[in-house]
Amino acid sequence: MPRASMRAARRAVAPLAVAALVGTALAVASTPAQAATAGATTPFTSYEAEAGTLGGGATTVGLTAAPTTQYSSAALEASGHAYAHLAATGQKVQWTNTTGRPISAIVVRASIPDAPGGGGITASLNLYVDGAYRQALTLTSKQSWVYEGNNHYNDSADQNPADGNPRVFFDEARTFVTGAPIAPGGTFALQRDAANTAAFYDIDVVDVENPAPIAQPVNSISITSCGAAADNPGVDSTGPIQTCINQAQSQGRTLWIPAGTFYLKGTSGLHATGITIAGAGPWYSTIYRAVPLPNPQPLGAVFDLTSCTVKDFHIDSNATSRASVDGAGGAMDTTGTNWVADDIWTQHTLSGFWASGTGGQVRNSRLTTIWADGINLNNVSLNNSVGNNLSATNNFVRGTGDDGMAINSVNYNTDANGNRTYYTPMANVSFTHNTIVAPWGGKGIGIYGGGGHDVQYNAISDTARYIGLGAGRFGVNGSDLLGATVSNNVVTRSGGNGYSQGQPALQIGNGGDGQNVGAVDRVTAANNTVVSSLYDGIGFSQSTNTLLQNNTVTNPGRNGVVVAPPFYPAPSGSASITGNTVTGLKSGSTAYLNNSAGFTATLSGNSWQGGGGPVEAPFGGTPAAVPGTVQAENYDTGGQGLAYSVNSVNGTANGYRADGVDLESTSDTGGGYNLGWTGAGQWFRYTVNVAAAGQYTLTARVAAPSAVTGALHIANAAGANLTGAVNLPATGDWQAWGSATATLTLPAGQQVLTLVQDTGGWNLNSLQFTTGGGTPTPVNLAAGRATSESSHNQVYGSGNVTDSNQGTYWESANNAFPQWVQVDLGSARSATKVVLQLPASWGARNQTLTLSASGDGTSFTTVASGTYTFNPSVTLTFPATTQRYWRVTITANTGWPAAQVSEFQVWNM
Repeated sequence: MPRASMRAARRAVAPLAVAALVGTALAVASTPAQAATAGATTPFTSYEAEAGTLGGGATTVGLTAAPTTQYSSAALEASGHAYAHLAATGQKVQWTNTTGRPISAIVVRASIPDAPGGGGITASLNLYVDGAYRQALTLTSKQSWVYEGNNHYNDSADQNPADGNPRVFFDEARTFVTGAPIAPGGTFALQRDAANTAAFYDIDVVDVENPAPIAQPVNSISITSCGAAADNPGVDSTGPIQTCINQAQSQGRTLWIPAGTFYLKGTSGLHATGITIAGAGPWYSTIYRAVPLPNPQPLGAVFDLTSCTVKDFHIDSNATSRASVDGAGGAMDTTGTNWVADDIWTQHTLSGFWASGTGGQVRNSRLTTIWADGINLNNVSLNNSVGNNLSATNNFVRGTGDDGMAINSVNYNTDANGNRTYYTPMANVSFTHNTIVAPWGGKGIGIYGGGGHDVQYNAISDTARYIGLGAGRFGVNGSDLLGATVSNNVVTRSGGNGYSQGQPALQIGNGGDGQNVGAVDRVTAANNTVVSSLYDGIGFSQSTNTLLQNNTVTNPGRNGVVVAPPFYPAPSGSASITGNTVTGLKSGSTAYLNNSAGFTATLSGNSWQGGGGPVEAPFGGTPAAVPGTVQAENYDTGGQGLAYSVNSVNGTANGYRADGVDLESTSDTGGGYNLGWTGAGQWFRYTVNVAAAGQYTLTARVAAPSAVTGALHIANAAGANLTGAVNLPATGDWQAWGSATATLTLPAGQQVLTLVQDTGGWNLNSLQFTTGGGTPTPVNLAAGRATSESSHNQVYGSGNVTDSNQGTYWESANNAFPQWVQVDLGSARSATKVVLQLPASWGARNQTLTLSASGDGTSFTTVASGTYTFNPSVTLTFPATTQRYWRVTITANTGWPAAQVSEFQVWNM
């Protein structure tokens, strides 16, 4: 995701054992052949701590179930979703050097506690080689530990421990090994001794290597010749380095950064055009930005580069959060033509590469502990308007606070005065053979708009909060995505529960950051491997002409392939789904699920077809007739997640149907079986054939020892509530039968109705549908439906307006009227009233607004307009109108300089 200056910030599973990774950055056992070539080839080897040998009582902590909260944990942010925990003297984790090479340098990714009042601590941890003490490593938590409690969710800047719900647990420390290198076959260990004073040391992973310095190139100018001082934190080398840059530009020479750390003490960056900047290698040459904190002004990047080649050095920063007040600025902002970034190692900056232009490359680089995006290729950097034929290959990215890598095609940006600048959609960007590990915020790889992109042979693992690999567009100001190839990637232990959404590991379609707008067309996803997703393996939201072919989903945490998974609506769209394999499903999960009546999916040759997996169908092969009686026991076939969803299997009627999950013999008239063991959240689907469109009376034959309020409702295939809440009378016993009625309107033809159990405590024998009926039940058609918006401020997204919680609200960007929020009912529905609410505790305010409606989401007709007093609600009534999309556009608000709505209710009467 882009830096906040460009676009608004957004919003268990047993870990797989990962062995020592020699020469490649990620390897996963038991995956198809293409997995062997996915990911970057690196100069270092990674050893996971949980795969090491523990001693002295050290323990391993790992994620054992998918998160049930939107907040983070150390295990969730760890690579492999696991780490070694050292909490007492003598505890250690040890590895053997199996690289076949000496080890002279080591990186430790670890977490130590925050200071009680925030701000971090520094503590040592001892390194042992072949059982003997070698040296003390210095670890710090000064650049980790931010907090999300007390309304700070996802802002990555709050450093007050009292707010609770911490995140950003791990930082990385790098050091040379003192004395002789660790020989091949030797052992090395991290051990907590008495001198190591942190309360605990959580060791995630170590990287080991044997780097050699690079000699100064010919025809180069050393920055020391202009007065830059190595390894002297008291000297600001900004001016001297810029002087040497200017000389190199005028003389056509290379700028040389020799071994040492050179400090930039102020807020100014370095600017270069058309030259090569080279160092002695990223273990030897470092440019370190040391901004005086707190910093009172926005920060640009360390380097602003146009048509340059940069290679072989390290960039670091003292930033303590994502905010500029805490020193966060980018590392390299780049544009121009045929630029190259090669073997650059970046840490602790806001972003790694923020790059536009034509023909540029990021290759062989390392980005670790980045506050926002690692590599963001875009069409806006340094005021350019194109991003074509850019590439990123053989890069290693770990521990980013936003997307590890992103193709970020922006359609327009709006300035503070409401003026828009438009950009050319990006074209032909490639991400190949990259490794992305453990982003604690954002996706592993995000493909946001443009066309002709190629994303192949990348390895993504251990996302903490969001999708592993997503192909779509970003929000209202992003470009449509019109063509991309996503193939031969391996996505492991990915997805997440950001904003409590249970996001898929691999996702195709619009809906980025709750913005369900725009076109996503012609994405080919082929030969990808999705392993141990936290939730669904592959998800589709709104998109067209997608080809999902020959992908493998193994051990998904929830379902395999899902159209319209939770919070990713697909009211329409199309895809060809062919030759895919889903294995290792958990009990109650399903290989394939289509939650959208409007999304056309053509399936062939998948593992779940042709006897290889379940397909939903009417019980007995023929839809039930309406008008008529639908027997409760005759729910559709197809099994859990397709035909029904139950929390447990309790039924005793397997003689009637093999999956008689909640069925028992009934004493009601006519005998047969009834549906029992009801519980909130369970549902059963029935395929029916409605003879004629119109209003029907539903009579449910029920038994309930006590009266049940809000027991059930009937929904259509789009999830719309057709009946409203149905209350049940007390019949006195589980087999004493009575009736409950409701009214609903049905279209003609074959369709699927879902019986949703909202409250348990009752049995059901049948559902009788008769023509005509009394007064329809009032139903809020918008409850739980998909939303979109013109913008939102902080975490106050449009999804809040249909969550049935008046205390949560949507708020647009400030001082930027007009703004709008929209609800998609899923299908055209008749409505006569809209109720708009604000939180009950707020004071009265006037908002000037227009209510409009549309059948296609493009052409809107005004239904009502004016200035209305919210105290805290406004009710807009109008003649019955049948539309699918409802939008409120707000142009003024006396209570706040933004549009605000907490509930957007659309009522059928």
